[in-house]
Amino acid sequence: MSERRTGRIVRSLSGFYEVQTPAGVVTCRGRGSLRRGGESPLTGDMVEITVEGGKGMVERILPRKNSFVRPAVANVDALVVFAANVNPVTEPFLIDRVAAIAGDQGVEVYICINKCDLDPAVDLERIYTRAGFPVIRASAQTGEGVAQLRCLLSGKLTAFTGNTGVGKSSMLNALCPGLELATGQVSQKLGRGRHTTRHVELFALDENTYVADTPGFASFDTEQMEVILKENLQYAFRDFAPYLGECQFHDCSHRAEPGCAVRRAVEEGEIETSRYKSYLRLYDQYSRIKEWERK
Repeated sequence: MSERRTGRIVRSLSGFYEVQTPAGVVTCRGRGSLRRGGESPLTGDMVEITVEGGKGMVERILPRKNSFVRPAVANVDALVVFAANVNPVTEPFLIDRVAAIAGDQGVEVYICINKCDLDPAVDLERIYTRAGFPVIRASAQTGEGVAQLRCLLSGKLTAFTGNTGVGKSSMLNALCPGLELATGQVSQKLGRGRHTTRHVELFALDENTYVADTPGFASFDTEQMEVILKENLQYAFRDFAPYLGECQFHDCSHRAEPGCAVRRAVEEGEIETSRYKSYLRLYDQYSRIKEWERK
């Protein structure tokens, strides 16, 4: 006799889903009807499952409040974008693209500048503090910023994301001693890390606080991320908000139009140049995407 339960997917790997239910964790496969319907369960999903003989089957994915392609996670309250200015150096565009995708879905973004014991990354801190993001200066090695980050995570389901080798798993180990997650060395020749996290998994810091550790990414594979309508991109840049609606033309794209309040704010130093350059780069990318590719 099968039993029906509701729970949250805490780990996804090779077509198997570990679902946390009130009665414990059940390893499940996905019902074929999900695939035929174009649905794919994600870590963080709330699901209905059937259990029989100790084996489970995901029957239905409950409505999501949000979902992401990279990291492949659902129902998050916040994203923590990890960055560093050393070993490896994070390109601001990577931060801006992830932050824009999160902003487009109304998800809060925190910037964690890791490895501050090796490089203080004052430019990165200035850029994102001025843009209005909560910024945490941290070092998984010395413990700097760990308590501050822990407070921001409390009571939330948060995903850690960022380029490979920037120290996401190391920080999670610092937040939750005893996890002993594998961490990788950064290639000195290539200046980037080796992937140590191969899947998305939720870790409970307490009964109300979950962190998703996710595989890192490099600049070339940000092309796999979500698409934002170019018309909506301006709203995903929080530092543009005070100037929207102030342009000479109501449909201003903030690129070359006269009387643009956003461009004027950049020229006057109110908006960081690197942020504006990221906006232009993303606008150009999204402008080249055909309508059918957005489906």
